[in-house]
Amino acid sequence: MKKFNKSFLWGASSSAFQIEGAWNEDGKGESVADFNSFKRSKIQADSTVASDFYHHYHEDIKLMQEMGLQVYRFSIAWSRIIPDGDGEINQAGIDFYNHVIDDLLAADIVPFVTLYHFDLPLALAKKYNGWENRDCVIAFCRYAEICFKCFGDRVKYWQVINEQNLMIRVDERMNLWNTPLEKREQVRAQMDYHMFLANALVILNGHQLIPDGKFGPAISSTMTYPATSKPEDVWGAKMNDNFKTNYALEMYCYGKYPGYYLNYLKKIGVKLNTLPDDSEILATAKPDFIAVNYYRTLMAQYLPTDNNHSLGMRRNDIDFDLYGYFQIVNNPQLKASEYGAQIDPLGLRLVLNEYYHQFRLPLIITENGLGTADKINKQGEINDQYRIDYLRNHIVACYKAIEDGVNLVGYCPWSVLDLLSSHQGFKKRYGFIYVNRSDFDLKDLRRIPKASFYWYQQVIKNHGLKD
Repeated sequence: MKKFNKSFLWGASSSAFQIEGAWNEDGKGESVADFNSFKRSKIQADSTVASDFYHHYHEDIKLMQEMGLQVYRFSIAWSRIIPDGDGEINQAGIDFYNHVIDDLLAADIVPFVTLYHFDLPLALAKKYNGWENRDCVIAFCRYAEICFKCFGDRVKYWQVINEQNLMIRVDERMNLWNTPLEKREQVRAQMDYHMFLANALVILNGHQLIPDGKFGPAISSTMTYPATSKPEDVWGAKMNDNFKTNYALEMYCYGKYPGYYLNYLKKIGVKLNTLPDDSEILATAKPDFIAVNYYRTLMAQYLPTDNNHSLGMRRNDIDFDLYGYFQIVNNPQLKASEYGAQIDPLGLRLVLNEYYHQFRLPLIITENGLGTADKINKQGEINDQYRIDYLRNHIVACYKAIEDGVNLVGYCPWSVLDLLSSHQGFKKRYGFIYVNRSDFDLKDLRRIPKASFYWYQQVIKNHGLKD
């Protein structure tokens, strides 16, 4: 058997706006994620009900316990704790998460909390233009301290911000709706900087308030292969990793931007607003771990400037191309999911090796999974062998990375049960547990364990995979 150490944590993940529903119940305020989901209400499900975890959490946690989960990584909705982001505390929100945490502990499942998963309170986007304003940093630090004081006696693992390095690429998620195009990169860079500062301040405060707590960021990982052996393409591939992930890891771990990123900001005329004490705050706040979200690899080639596109101009959002640096191209060596993510288990091994060897911090995988359209057969079963194959191959990659010397401490695939996909609603499913609803028909919201549920149950029981 490919057997993992008994201290290795087997879990699963979710996020608040994608799973909870009850978007405005018991005092919860609207978030940017809610607002964006409502713009698509005519074409897919939105966050109004989602998976209705808010009303099903007892049942869902019992299923997690049956599956054998040792850790559950989930997020707290900032706007459920503080509806307008920086005003009055909503006790009903605190009560809800207290119930969830207590249920998890009663089921012998470790709660692993994300403080911010794409769901800035909408009121702060309107009041401050969100993270562009330093007051948003103050608001986030206050929210985090409330969570630490309310839940820190039982929650010891804290992921501060989920996928900041991906979130910052997507104008919609950063509420850059009305920012003029010529100002967008200045605003984007300032927002990014303020989130790094907020992460640092929260880690410093967390270590004070919860001395036995562990704190760290989650990054959307990238592993980019060069399209050819041409030196320019090799450089372009490396720059894609640098601009989309590595610059953020350097800021999290070392407290300063790397030279290539500072040079880029200078070339495109971006000047960050900072305060004198910021550099010490950023350098002092040391993460205890790095959480890694991994779904695919990319391939890139060098992208020169031309008469119409100057240095530093970008096109697209998540997988943006950058003139003077890189352009994403299709990798013909890899198969892709029906939604276009190229499947590459070996890439996970490469990512884990690279991050561990560079930063020497414990790693935990907090997202990894296959999104596809699951079907119920005539017997009422979901035989998702394709998901089992995907997860098995990625767990093998984890095992080999550990053999390589990587300090990988846990695996929490996405997702514990079917939840709202931002752009595909409930057509695209990731869960071990089927939620019986479609985009426009809530049906009975019944929970049905899939074949992957029972397979993962055995993986956890055996602490690994049978050859």
